[in-house]
Parts: sequence; structure tokens; C-alpha cells
Amino acid sequence: MAEEYIVLIREPEWDPSQVSEDDWKAETAAHAAFAQAVVEAGAQILGGDALMPTVMAVKITPGRDGSPAVFTDGPFTEIKEYVTGYYKIGVRDAAQARELAALVPTGGWVELFPVMDTNSM
Repeated sequence: MAEEYIVLIREPEWDPSQVSEDDWKAETAAHAAFAQAVVEAGAQILGGDALMPTVMAVKITPGRDGSPAVFTDGPFTEIKEYVTGYYKIGVRDAAQARELAALVPTGGWVELFPVMDTNSM
């Protein structure tokens, strides 16, 4: 693969303990269909997963000038959409990345970021 991209899945906050078994099955099937579309396009899923709700997250502000790091338990800000998951995909070019990112199942939207090749620096 020539290029790598991160697809961030942004949706309303969710609580996995409140998701029904039927909804889990439907979501799993939708993501399996996405994975199959990636394979059929000759691309690869290099990684990805669902993320737990922000109530379980921690914001870390690194220490500076001798001050210690600051740890803040989530949830954080009053926003309506959160990153609920991600994929890392390997594709031939930006056009293919856009095509495949548009197929990611979501009740919100996705954001597509090219991965910087820091190995060549």
C-alpha cells in the first residue's frame, strides 16, 4: 500500500451497557461489510476499534517547566459528538481513502486524516 490514513468515527456519546444484543449484531454486521468492501477494493484495514465513552477517558496535560502532569477524568466538554472509534487503512491513493471512508458505518460522520510518514524524515 502506498498511503495510510486514519478514519475517526464521530457520533453522539454512547453507553455500551445500554446497547441491545440486536443492535450489537447489526453494528457488527455493518462493520464486517465495511471490512469486506476494503478487501474487495484491494486496500487494507491496518488497525481500528471502538472507543469507550468519555466518562472513562482521561485528559493528560504534560508537565512543563518543572510542573507535574495534570490528569483530568472525563467526561470533558459540553459537546454533542465524540470520537467513538477509528480505523487505520492502507490505500493506493487519497481518492481511494475518501471512497472507503465514505463507507464506514456511523450514525454521525467520519474525519479522514493522512498519516505522516515520519520514517522518511
